[in-house]
Amino acid sequence: MNLSKHARHPLTFGPTPIQPLRRLSEHLGGKVALYAKRDDLAGFGVAGNKTRALEYLLGAAQTERADVLVAAGSPSSNFCAAAALAAARVGIECQLLIPGSAPSTPSVNLAIATAAGARLVFDKVARREELDAAVDEYAAELRAAGRRPYAMPRGGATSVGSLGYAYAARELAEQSDRLGLTIRTVVVGTGSGGTQAGLVAGQVGFGLPWRVVGASVSRPADALADQLLRTSRECAKSIDLEPSTADDVDLRDYLGEGFGIASEEDRRSARLALTTEGLLLDDYYGAKAMTLFRALLADGGATPAVFWHTGGVAAALAALRQGAR
Repeated sequence: MNLSKHARHPLTFGPTPIQPLRRLSEHLGGKVALYAKRDDLAGFGVAGNKTRALEYLLGAAQTERADVLVAAGSPSSNFCAAAALAAARVGIECQLLIPGSAPSTPSVNLAIATAAGARLVFDKVARREELDAAVDEYAAELRAAGRRPYAMPRGGATSVGSLGYAYAARELAEQSDRLGLTIRTVVVGTGSGGTQAGLVAGQVGFGLPWRVVGASVSRPADALADQLLRTSRECAKSIDLEPSTADDVDLRDYLGEGFGIASEEDRRSARLALTTEGLLLDDYYGAKAMTLFRALLADGGATPAVFWHTGGVAAALAALRQGAR
C-alpha cells in the first residue's frame, strides 16, 4: 500500500478503540462476540468518521494550494460541520451549500459550522440530491472570480476521501490481530458511500477475512451500489491495491421513510445501544446501522462482528433533548 503519495493532514488522535459489546451480546443471547469500532472517538470536534476523509481531502486541498473549501450537505450535515472545523484548523475559508432557504432555527451542526467561521450559502438548489452538481458549479464560479477552490461532494465521498477508510481497514486488522480475533462481519451506516467504499477497498486489497455490510440510509441501495463500487475501485487503484468487484459491495436498504427519519425499530436499536453499552446513536446513520446489525445477528450472521460507530453525536444529543429516545 502506498499512502505516502497522497498528502495527509493529521486530525485523528491515533487508532480509535475497538470495544467489546458484552452487555449487548448478553441481551441478544450471549453466544456471539460483538465489538464496536469507535470512530465517534476520532478526536476532532464531533466529526466522527468524517475526520478520516478530511485528513486526505485537506491534504489534497493544500497540495493544490486551495484558498477555500466548498462543501455541501443537508441542514443537519455532519460533514458540513466537520469541513468548517477542518478549514479553520488549516486557516482557509470554507463555504457550504445548503439546500433550500435558511432555517429559522439552525441545527447543531449548522451552528458549529457558523461558529467555526464558515459561510453558509442557501437557495442554490432546492433538494439534497442536486447538491453535488451545485458544488462543482459554485466552485467554477469562484475559480472564474480568481479564487482557488477545492470542491467536495456530499460526505467527501471521493476516491481521495475514501483513502482514510482503506487505512482504517488495516487499522482494524492490526487491532484484531493483537486481540486474537478473526472478524467475520463489519457493519457500517452508509450515506454518500465514501466510508464503505474505503473499507471495501482496504478489505479486498489487504485480503482481510471479514465482509463489509452497509446500511444505506440516505438513498435506495441499488442507486448507490454502482457509485460505491466505482469509488472503491478508484481508491484502491490510487494506492496500488487489488480492486474490488460487484460481489464485494454488500449494501442493504435501510432508508425507511427517509434520511434521518427513524422507525420505531431504529429507536429501539438506539435505546438498546444506549442502555446496554452507553453508545449514543443518531437517527441518520447510527440507529439504522444498529438495526441492520441486529437483523444480521438474528439471521445467524457470521461472528465475531463489528459495529462501526461513525459518530453523529451532535444529532444524537439533539434527538435525546427532543424526546425521540
